[in-house]
Amino acid sequence: MVIESAFFTRPASEVAPDLIGCFLSNRQVGGIIVETEAYQPDDPASHSFSGPSPRNRAMFGPAGRCYVYRSYGLHWCMNVVCNPGHAVLLRALRPTIGLEEMAIRRGNQVEKLLCAGPGRLAAALGIDKSHDGLAFDGHPLSLIQQPDGPVKSVQSVRIGISRAVDVPWRWCAAHSPWLSRKA
Repeated sequence: MVIESAFFTRPASEVAPDLIGCFLSNRQVGGIIVETEAYQPDDPASHSFSGPSPRNRAMFGPAGRCYVYRSYGLHWCMNVVCNPGHAVLLRALRPTIGLEEMAIRRGNQVEKLLCAGPGRLAAALGIDKSHDGLAFDGHPLSLIQQPDGPVKSVQSVRIGISRAVDVPWRWCAAHSPWLSRKA
């Protein structure tokens, strides 16, 4: 079942661990979320820290939408919008459907590396700026809770940032071999 919008109307630091184990797809290509990071408006590492801008507009829009941005001018990154100014970066997935399409998009990368990292995840799923602001309602993006609910996760500090590096807002599926980096 597609996740209801009320699920997202919370701080990103509460939503992020609950997304571990959810199924994410874009047009029948996707997998199970195994790694997330939370970003909130009072967080100097967040794109919303300085307030709304054309780049981060989706972060201040409706909860349960996609926020897409380009990282270092190279890679698209995909986030789930929560409360205004709050977003969860999707860092890694265990690919489960559309693996051939993912491999083509990723240059025939080995399966374990298809979605291990936010840029790889977005590339494998075919995510780009055209997805910015779209809802996770199945047209074309889907975000579905698994019947058993969130899986056991471990918490650690975020990676790949230069501000607020000590904030423990990274969650990883325990013992997952699909992570961007070990927890």
